[in-house]
Amino acid sequence: MAANLGLGSAQFGGDYGISNTRGRVGEEDVRQILELAADCRILNIDASHHDGDVERILGRNWPFPSPFKPQIRTLRLEKGLDWLESRLRRSVDHMGLVRAHAALVDAAEDLTGPEGDALWTRLEKLKADGLISKIGISATAADQPVLLAQRFKPDIMQVPTSILDQRLVRNGAIKTLAELGVEVQIRSVFLQGLLFLPREALPANLIPIGPHLSRVRRIMAESGADPLHAALSFALNLEGVSTVMVGVTSAAELRAIVAASERTPPRINYDAMALSDDVALDPKQWFADLGEQATRRLVRVA
Repeated sequence: MAANLGLGSAQFGGDYGISNTRGRVGEEDVRQILELAADCRILNIDASHHDGDVERILGRNWPFPSPFKPQIRTLRLEKGLDWLESRLRRSVDHMGLVRAHAALVDAAEDLTGPEGDALWTRLEKLKADGLISKIGISATAADQPVLLAQRFKPDIMQVPTSILDQRLVRNGAIKTLAELGVEVQIRSVFLQGLLFLPREALPANLIPIGPHLSRVRRIMAESGADPLHAALSFALNLEGVSTVMVGVTSAAELRAIVAASERTPPRINYDAMALSDDVALDPKQWFADLGEQATRRLVRVA
């Protein structure tokens, strides 16, 4: 059975995404997006304190009673567990709610550090108190999500996966997480918009993957699929995935995503689309100063 769609909200608080040309989404657009999401039963909403004033924006614009399942994120542990709990409670309050559907640990390294067990115990207490219904972890491939799940037994694990980033599919992590009884959510299914970016618009650090992106688009075209349809079909039909989180800047974009998700999956060679380039798979490095590594990458392409 295909996974459900969920809605990310990073674009509501800033100009998130390398291919985002519209910038931050206005509140009237947010209201329209939420109305459409409710109509389409897209109920998981990912809210992060990192993304501007997203929590308050959501609270001002979704219907009441809200049909959504909002997910909030933890702050880092530098200010202690009491501060972290206080911020989670404020997140729920900012959204005008009594409780949140889930709280996700935003930085997996907080769990592997010296206060990891204490952090998890605090979240379990908040769950018992009724502030949150589920506890989850937002992880990357480098965080070894299976080991985290085996240690902490989260309700939810959210990880990046796409036709370009297939690491957690190929190593069996997503399937294993599902077998452990974890609700698997995947994000970055368009790799922060990289899939839609014209080759000539690539930042310098991504120039080496230009030929690969061109090949990916050619494979799609030969299969009669566009990038949106191909990316969603891949994500929604992955074994073990429960929810596919997507971000949009307008109700029209969300309509296009819903329409693409309902189309018959294309017959396409997804294996040939996977990237193995460490820089391209880590958005933090896209605009970073790579020093000599940047020169070596360009020489390799030339």
